[in-house]
Amino acid sequence: SLDNEEETAAAKCPQLCLGEVLSVTDLECSLCIRMFFEPVTTPCGHTFCKECLERCLDHRPNCPLCKQSLREYLKAGRYSPTVLLQDIMLATFPAQLAERQELHRAEMAELSNLTKNIPIFVCTMSFPGIACPLHVFEPRYRLMIRRCQETGTRRFGMCIYENGKSFADYGCMLEIRQIELLADGRSLVDTIGRRRFRVLSRGHRDGYHTANIEYLEDRKVAGEELQELQCLHESTYRLAQRFCEHGDLTSRHILMQHGPLPEKEEDIQASADGPTWCWWLISILPLDPSYQLNLFSCTSLRTRLTQLQRVLAALLQQPP
Repeated sequence: SLDNEEETAAAKCPQLCLGEVLSVTDLECSLCIRMFFEPVTTPCGHTFCKECLERCLDHRPNCPLCKQSLREYLKAGRYSPTVLLQDIMLATFPAQLAERQELHRAEMAELSNLTKNIPIFVCTMSFPGIACPLHVFEPRYRLMIRRCQETGTRRFGMCIYENGKSFADYGCMLEIRQIELLADGRSLVDTIGRRRFRVLSRGHRDGYHTANIEYLEDRKVAGEELQELQCLHESTYRLAQRFCEHGDLTSRHILMQHGPLPEKEEDIQASADGPTWCWWLISILPLDPSYQLNLFSCTSLRTRLTQLQRVLAALLQQPP
């Protein structure tokens, strides 16, 4: 009957009508001028891509359009997707939405590479197996840390600044273990050192440094050379124990901060970076950063242990 036909037409109508009254430009984010990706709406009623809004809030806690304060919104630390808008985009422009999602996936894949264009935090010396707590407040690093989370790698490189270069030729991959977001968008990031790397070339992305890298690996030894290395390892570890037990007040204060000397490892060549306790020691000893970097870039465990023995012997001979 006629009534039924009208009802069917009416049921189809919302989709047709939306397609007729909307154009793709109506569904564009005013910040990136691309179709919305994960749209979120602020309390003041403005809609942006989640990532675009986050990047604006890295710089100041106000709506990018009407400048209304978004401090409370930032404090909540949660962005709810604007579901209705997502449904409308899916219903009216499915092909364009799929294309937009594909573009985002490609960007994420590019950011996930762990040897090419890896993000570099230029700050402090960090070492394999050693915790490195960070306070992140600069907009560029807020963006960088968020990307490491979003891509799922949870990793970035840490290098120290070096005169004449934007950062040193060697650094350590850090892995994010935990993030505590503060109400104003800053964060306390708990990271741990993973692998050492050498910088092959330097670059930039959205305000922060990047690098192409290759990972470092200690040279493996065998036979008689390995036996000698094990003896050297034993005697250096004993010196380290002596230093931790009989050090002066400053070193005792360091122990309170950094915890006890890590246990010896069964197989001293198991890790590409050698025993963790060596790095722990290098991180707490009163060494010049350039000397630390020298030990860090060295791929001979024997050389590293010999240098540590020298430093420990000198420190233990100092009158209290």
